[in-house]
Formats: sequence, C-alpha cells, structure tokens
Amino acid sequence: MNTPMLETRALCKSFGGLHVTREVNLRLMAGDKVGLIGPNGAGKTTLINLITGVLAPSAGTVLLGGEDVSGLSQAQRVKRGLVRTFQITQLAPTLPVHLQVEMAIHERQASSGRLWKPLRAYPEVQAEAMTILSCLQLQGLAARPPMALAYGEQRLVEIALAMALRPRVLLLDEPMAGVPPGERQVVLGALASLPTDLAILMIEHDMDLVFNFARRMMVLADGAVLAEGSPEHIRKHPAVRTAYLGEEA
Repeated sequence: MNTPMLETRALCKSFGGLHVTREVNLRLMAGDKVGLIGPNGAGKTTLINLITGVLAPSAGTVLLGGEDVSGLSQAQRVKRGLVRTFQITQLAPTLPVHLQVEMAIHERQASSGRLWKPLRAYPEVQAEAMTILSCLQLQGLAARPPMALAYGEQRLVEIALAMALRPRVLLLDEPMAGVPPGERQVVLGALASLPTDLAILMIEHDMDLVFNFARRMMVLADGAVLAEGSPEHIRKHPAVRTAYLGEEA
C-alpha cells in the first residue's frame, strides 16, 4: 500500500470552548489534486495553518510521507517538502523576479548563508531558476520586479517560488484571489503545467476553477468534513448544494 504524501488523523483545534477544527481526516497521495471548499468560518484556513505548523493541534496528527511532523516548525516542514502559497502575495516588491527564485533555490540547498560570492557566480542556480520561470511562462519577466507586474503574474511568481523549494505537497491558498478575470487564464495554464506527481490541496472560492481543477473535493462546515468525493458527487450532494453552491448550482 502506498504511503500518503500528506495525511491528517483526527485533527482538532480548539480556542478555549470554541472548536474550530473537528477530527479532520485527510489523505493526499502523489499526483492528487484535491479542492477544499466551504463557507467563511468553516475552518479552512485553520486547517491549513495546522497542516503547515502555524498552529499546534489540540489533538490529532499531521504526517508527511508517513512521518509524524505534528511537532515540527514551519521551516522543518518546508524542508520535508510541504510548501504553501498565500491568499495575499508575499513577494519582495522591488527585487527582480529571477533573483527571488534564485534565493529560494539557495534556501532549499541551505546555501543562502554562504553567499559570499555574487548570485551570478552560481550558474546552475540561475539555470534552474530560468527553467522554473519558463515552465510558468515567466521567462520574459525575469528581470522585472513584482511591483511592475500584473496581479495575475505576481501570483505566478509566488507559485514559481514554491516550485523552487521542490515541494512534494503544495497547498494553494486561493490562487485566484484578487486576480482580474482577464488574467485568470494565465494562472489556469500555470496550474495545469505543474508536475503530475505533485500532491496539491487547493482552497478556492472560485467554484468554476476548483471544480475544473480538482479530481477530488472536500467540504468543511463548522470545522468538520461535511462531504468528500468526486467533483460530480459534491455537485449533487444535497447538503452541499443547499448550503454552499445554492439551489441553482
């Protein structure tokens, strides 16, 4: 039996008497594309924060590749292949895109503390950075700073930084947040180009996007799993249709 790339077992989080996450069980295998949906306050962001180590669980376990990482820091989880993007871009606004990707590669290689030579003195890192940018069709923007890019392009740069860390599991936190309709196809194309063996969990309020992207869906309500299954199963699920997609879905 294959080991899940990411697994949560009976994961719980309480703040005093407020139960925000209630025994959530999640399994992501290599190549999985899972969509996580639910209304505001359902506990989606709390779940992601528990998985990534921002929050410590009140009970339950987080495993990466079968290893219990519940007590590890965010940085330690990143080094084990768990990488996250954010609702709001976390880019250095004035630093050229290619340098940011190169610095992410150096961080992965644990060489960032030994940069006594200029970045251009590491041709293999430069080559890898350009390969990543090319895969996301950003090679023509490599020398530009994020502040000079369209918002959709900035979201792609954030994905490029995530890919520079060579994740085994990628958590996409609303990749379309703030992206104008005219730029969405660029982001969609980039998501389609991600490695096929990458396990991806996507939180997204854009239902058209998440239903087209995901092969499996999970619906949270009041911190617990309301429903799980194929996109078609979730579309037809009575409670999901009524509570989250509307009667006309």
